[in-house]
Amino acid sequence: MNAHDVIRYGHETVLTAIDGLPKDDWLTPGVCGFWSVKDIIAHLASFEVALVDVLRSLTGETSTPMLQTFIETYPQFNDTQVELRRHKTADEVLAEYMDAYEQAAALLPEISPELCRQNGTLAWYGEQYDLDDFILYTFYGHKREHCAQINVFRDTLSS
Repeated sequence: MNAHDVIRYGHETVLTAIDGLPKDDWLTPGVCGFWSVKDIIAHLASFEVALVDVLRSLTGETSTPMLQTFIETYPQFNDTQVELRRHKTADEVLAEYMDAYEQAAALLPEISPELCRQNGTLAWYGEQYDLDDFILYTFYGHKREHCAQINVFRDTLSS
């Protein structure tokens, strides 16, 4: 697997799902539970920031506050992180997501393909998994799921 391609394809899926969607429609609740499109992008932004910390941890960085928050508060992580971004505009949330994606895309080539495929590299995720698995399931699949919800929401707007 090419992790760089996988995160790029997931990112392209997000961009396609929101392309041309008026910012006013970003605030309508009910896209995913009570979350709006803005909330979904805030949620994905928080995961993207966590991915940056995961990648930094694999390149020797020891300060990874979002990763620690992700690991220590996982059951509440989603709602807490979306709530922390509630005061931001849709453009600000999208900018945070885009910035974190760019950071992750820049960091990923610093990690060898062998390390990406080494089981147990992310012990907190599970000894039987590697970074490639984490990226595939937690980022690519996750983005595809939420973008499908955005697409269904868009269909309801046009009906």
